[in-house]
Amino acid sequence: MSSLTLVIGNKNYSSWSLRPWLLLRQADIPFEEVRIPLYRPGSDTELATWSPSGKVPALHDGEIQVWDSLAICEYLHERFPEHPFWPADAAARAVARSVSAEMHAGFGALREHMSMNIRARHPGRGRTAACLADIERILAIWTACRARFGQDGDFLFGRFGIADAMYAPVVLRFQTYGVALAGAARAYADAILALPALQAWVADALAETERIERLDLYE
Repeated sequence: MSSLTLVIGNKNYSSWSLRPWLLLRQADIPFEEVRIPLYRPGSDTELATWSPSGKVPALHDGEIQVWDSLAICEYLHERFPEHPFWPADAAARAVARSVSAEMHAGFGALREHMSMNIRARHPGRGRTAACLADIERILAIWTACRARFGQDGDFLFGRFGIADAMYAPVVLRFQTYGVALAGAARAYADAILALPALQAWVADALAETERIERLDLYE
């Protein structure tokens, strides 16, 4: 049995849960999954037993607890050096950390108006001026990273890593809300969607029966 346990929320909605889950699964690192459906009676109590913040995701590795998506990814990079989740090159690594932190801390309009909802399809919705600016910035990040660092693979820095795990939920959002992609951005999104681990997550999300009304935008 693995010493790692990852606590996640609903796969249809929880973009933060997807990020470390995808990193683990794509690297074929064994872990136990604990899924806690969110925003239902008893959820907060159950979450509090696993996560000091009362939020998902949370990683348990023996006595060690980590309860933030990016912090979990950083921990996994250190815990499994045979899987270099950050680029080896210092310049590439600096950019990868920067764009990952930008995703972690920013893009509030996108989160508000295009929340992750894998089962839904709402083409054309959510196009506020602020959200369009977020989309433009994300596409610029993808295009620049692919052009500068992506020669050795299909992902932002060549091989799949933390930066890709951070942006994978955005690819799913763009699919849900029908954001038009072309060129390097389209190729990158297609590479993310083709990941076996992401396809497994999507299949699980489609099989879920819970519905969270506050996250079902435009229903």
